[in-house]
Amino acid sequence: MAELSWENLEKAVSACRACPLYRGRLQTVLGRGSRSATVMFVGEGPGRQEDEQGLPFVGAAGKFLDVALESLSFDPADYYIANVVKCRPPMNRTPEPSEANACLNFLRAQFALVRPRIIVCLGSVAHTNLVSAEQSISRARGQWILKKGILFMSTFHPAALLRDEQKKLPFWQDLKQVRQKLDEVKAQTGAE
Repeated sequence: MAELSWENLEKAVSACRACPLYRGRLQTVLGRGSRSATVMFVGEGPGRQEDEQGLPFVGAAGKFLDVALESLSFDPADYYIANVVKCRPPMNRTPEPSEANACLNFLRAQFALVRPRIIVCLGSVAHTNLVSAEQSISRARGQWILKKGILFMSTFHPAALLRDEQKKLPFWQDLKQVRQKLDEVKAQTGAE
């Protein structure tokens, strides 16, 4: 990739052929939200609606996430949403490790451009690729981990909550922790 900029990243992602996922995509899905956000949410990969619209988390799981963030008074200026992989896996299957690995440099570029202070891993794919492959999402969720000056927290993917009602309360508790940590970071930096 050329010099790090949003324009160059968008071009590199849309031209990517590093794994077989490019063959089935309608378009690549980079991210949405504030490009100077304090919090970055990272999911696994686009679904059908995301592939059609070119934006992450716009389907049922995305709407659930949006409602949760709004309920906790997250300002849209405070967060950015992306995925580990930028192309839709066939039949919305879980991205394979090689596919995730092919996209990790794009995600790292997003981290470098957004410069979030907090990264929330939504689901096991994001957790495995960004935090730990050794510990399951069920055991790791809700815990803060500091890596390279960035606070990471893993929680359930919103799609999992639509299938399993029992995960909603832990997810809500995790987001409340993220909201509290966001307030602390803003107080430390003097941001409003």
